[in-house]
Amino acid sequence: MTIQLPDGQGGVRAYEPRSEPLAVTTGSPFTSRTVFSAAHVVADPFADVSPDSPAAVDWDATLAFRRHLWSHGLGVAEAMDTAQRGMGLDWAGAAELIRRSAAEAKAVGGLIACGVGTDQLTGPATLAEVRAAYEEQLALVEESGAQAILMASRALAAAASGPEDYLEVYGHLLRQASEPVILHWLGPMFDPALEGYWGSSDLDAATDTFLEVIAAHPDKVDGIKVSLLEARREIDIRRRLPQGVRCYTGDDFNYPELIAGDEKGFSHALLGIFDPLGPLAAEAVRVLDTGDAEGFRALLDPTVALSRHLFQTPTRFYKTGVVFLAWLAGHQSHFTMVGGLQSARSLPHFARAYELADGLGLFPDPKLAEERMKTLLSLYGVNQ
Repeated sequence: MTIQLPDGQGGVRAYEPRSEPLAVTTGSPFTSRTVFSAAHVVADPFADVSPDSPAAVDWDATLAFRRHLWSHGLGVAEAMDTAQRGMGLDWAGAAELIRRSAAEAKAVGGLIACGVGTDQLTGPATLAEVRAAYEEQLALVEESGAQAILMASRALAAAASGPEDYLEVYGHLLRQASEPVILHWLGPMFDPALEGYWGSSDLDAATDTFLEVIAAHPDKVDGIKVSLLEARREIDIRRRLPQGVRCYTGDDFNYPELIAGDEKGFSHALLGIFDPLGPLAAEAVRVLDTGDAEGFRALLDPTVALSRHLFQTPTRFYKTGVVFLAWLAGHQSHFTMVGGLQSARSLPHFARAYELADGLGLFPDPKLAEERMKTLLSLYGVNQ
């Protein structure tokens, strides 16, 4: 059986889906790397909302997806940009998500870390207001029992006049954190409002400030997540970290080589692409746990084409592809997103994502994925 897919040039082409998924198993936590998957939220398709309304979340489906990730040994990075934080999910929704997911993690013994930001600020803010917003969110995450991830802040990027403001705000937060946190550097390709973060658009200067924050408080930093899509810069930062501070790659373009590492070290992982890749990624890391780096790369390297496709510019809309694949894989019953973000990618983009994911064997039920893809195609006027 074949399916007619748009070819991106105004026509269609025939594609033959695979009939069997990749064979993967669930299992215990990993031994060689700490691996988090940033997780998406499932919208409530029956809610009468507009794109400007507060997010209506299907909590049952959202938490079920997190149990899916935990069942494969992955940690969940909650309320991050993959969960449409600042792109459909406001602070009130993120707070509820943190509470519910942290409680679910405790119930099933799952690893969880949650994003701490300043998105309750909706207009211009002073540095004192930015710091207070961070403090409010940090308190909620710590009260939930989850590890905190200090996310990059749009409000801080707008309020800061230079590196010294970042040093002051982050220094204050790290001093009061009750447990070591993960620091998150998200590049402007993911959020244009973060241009010039750490006080400079010069990445070398910004890196120096970032490392200065860590060096001043190494006991309060469990690790860093770097999302700049530059493998060489991540490796350079990784080699300059104080002893005991981990690097969690956030590079959705170069993750296999960064996780595998080299003779001088390796990266752990906190990745949005591990939302659709969860079972396969877990299988690869278990192979790496045995010391088989070549086997790890053999499993994970072929996934890079899909990741680069989903994260193509404008990169911030990668969430649309992530949720699309979750629908095809049967993790949710519909393809709608909070904020109406399902409209953010084109039909040729969806078709290519389907083809690449199917080729990897990511769909537990390939026939279901094919039927759902045909349903979407029919809505766009593509006859089979």
